[in-house]
Amino acid sequence: MTGRGGAILFFGKEGDARCAHAADYLRRHAAGVAVHLGRRGAAFPRLDQEATYDSLISYLGPWIIPAEVLRRASRAAVNFHPGPPEYPGIGCTNFAIYEGARVYGVTAHHMAAQVDAGPIIQVERFPLHETDTVWSLTQRAYAHLAVVFYEIADLILAGRPLPASAERWSRAPLRRAELEALCRLTPDMSEEEIRRRVRATTFPGYPGASFEASRLSAGPVQVVG
Repeated sequence: MTGRGGAILFFGKEGDARCAHAADYLRRHAAGVAVHLGRRGAAFPRLDQEATYDSLISYLGPWIIPAEVLRRASRAAVNFHPGPPEYPGIGCTNFAIYEGARVYGVTAHHMAAQVDAGPIIQVERFPLHETDTVWSLTQRAYAHLAVVFYEIADLILAGRPLPASAERWSRAPLRRAELEALCRLTPDMSEEEIRRRVRATTFPGYPGASFEASRLSAGPVQVVG
């Protein structure tokens, strides 16, 4: 599996047009591309245990890539994260809106054993408006991330060195437990706090923030994720 850009192992999100286009782009322009698409919660793909790769790419992929798989990439293992260095991990758009950020962005970085912790390759920033919702911010982030993907993919295909950004991750990766906590409402919260949490967790197709069952005898807590 050699050719322009070398052998590439690609992970992406099943049913996502952006990922399908990205995978097709790599297949069209590289001689050897192994593509694995999946949804959140899916088991990690079974890989050829003998295969090695020049580059590994995770573009909106649902899996944490095991360290032993990362080691198979002799040149680079790159993740495309739909958030800036200030928001590593899960729920990046949610927390940016909750914290009142005025600038957002997307990040391409080398993958390490810890999620969203490897050296940063490139950051693309853009304004976060007061009128943004989680949905609108997510869609703009995906659009910017696509641009960064094709820029980095072209470097990989051409066999050129990847840039090294001076930016650094500014916090530990946000965890699902933190996102679940953001979705919990309690009667002692102020109206402003409830408003912030509702705005930061409302997304089409997801229940968003709710009051805890133990406090109001309601249903189970619903989680955006």
